[in-house]
Amino acid sequence: MVLFFLVFTLLPSLVIAETPEQKEARESALRKELAQVEADIAANTKKLQIKQGEASSISRDIQILTYQINQAKLKIRQKQIEIERLGGDITKREKTITTLSTKIEEEKESLAELLRKTKELDHVTMPEVILGNDILSDFFVDLNSFNFIQASVHGSFLVMRDTQVETTKEKITLERRRDAERDAKRVIEEETKKIQTAEAEKKRLLALTNQAAASYKGIIAEREARRAVIRSALFKLRDTTSISFGEAVDMAIRLSKQTGVRPAFALAILKQETNIGQNVGTCNRAGDPPEKHWKMIMHPTRDQAPYLRIVTELGLDPEATPLSCAMSYGYGGAMGPAQFIPSTWEPYKARISAVTGNTPPNPWRPFDAFAASQLLLRDLGAAGGGYTSERTAALRYYAGGNWADPRNAFYGDSVMRLATEMQAQIDILQTN
Repeated sequence: MVLFFLVFTLLPSLVIAETPEQKEARESALRKELAQVEADIAANTKKLQIKQGEASSISRDIQILTYQINQAKLKIRQKQIEIERLGGDITKREKTITTLSTKIEEEKESLAELLRKTKELDHVTMPEVILGNDILSDFFVDLNSFNFIQASVHGSFLVMRDTQVETTKEKITLERRRDAERDAKRVIEEETKKIQTAEAEKKRLLALTNQAAASYKGIIAEREARRAVIRSALFKLRDTTSISFGEAVDMAIRLSKQTGVRPAFALAILKQETNIGQNVGTCNRAGDPPEKHWKMIMHPTRDQAPYLRIVTELGLDPEATPLSCAMSYGYGGAMGPAQFIPSTWEPYKARISAVTGNTPPNPWRPFDAFAASQLLLRDLGAAGGGYTSERTAALRYYAGGNWADPRNAFYGDSVMRLATEMQAQIDILQTN
């Protein structure tokens, strides 16, 4: 009689190139360097703020650019250290996941064999058992084997379940580490571009140091003219009157202090919604055909009653208030610049009023729409910034539970490109 024995082993030790002492020494050195870099960033920030408060001059502007270049270099090193620290942890977790996955496969094979043996023993009749053994003691051996295998099957199930849970946890942690690494690399790319721009401007100013002061006055006038153009440019909004970019920036910054959502990212979302709106058109305007009426485009049980409550409270005509048409699928009826559907707007009303002071809030009023958008983006994980968090929030804003569908990636990518453009313009407006 062949007996099957199931042996549960502990996870094998991970092979790590460094000794524990070497790893701790490296970690300690990186932590120390990171602390110094962060202290240098703080000190450089103070110097930059002091210099920006001085009267305009070529030397002052050159020093500001120097501080900005130093700041960008320090931020790059800060992120490089973060990547170095993440790198070892990512490698370790990849090995752990591989080990856990191997363990699951081994348990599957063992479980299959145990189940096969259980089936064999379970289908043997009592006379066959007795007649098939030379001595009675063999019968009891078989019974013991059967009981042992049954217990082993149960144990194998438990091991697989626990290992699967541990593997899932490791995969989630690994993905977060990789997101952090990608975010750090994005910052490095952005700071590198800032250095290139600042170096070019510094070179231009240095060339003026031996020229007449009138040349510098020309540069100052050029900067102010550029700021004026940016600030006065129209910031088109969906289904409402456009405002100036300067007004939009002021609103976004004011709200960001309460929501934690980066102004440039918040504006990028609104810009993206407006761009999409230009493509699909609008509905429910005076003179629109019957198929564009709110009752035809809006979800009948989810949004029509909330819509009537909203427009009635605001004193608006439900038959002539602009709404978004449906896309190629689903329903329409989204309202205003932030493109909230009525059933989503209502739960946010109290929070919007708390931020803006407007009661009731109006989806078509820019400041209320900006607030609604930032509050939702915060709920979707965009507060605090970071490329991965913001892009994911943008995708959730657009596609909800289908945010990870590759077909929706265009939206997140477009928003992040717009955010980069918005940030560059905001930086120009805020540069002294």
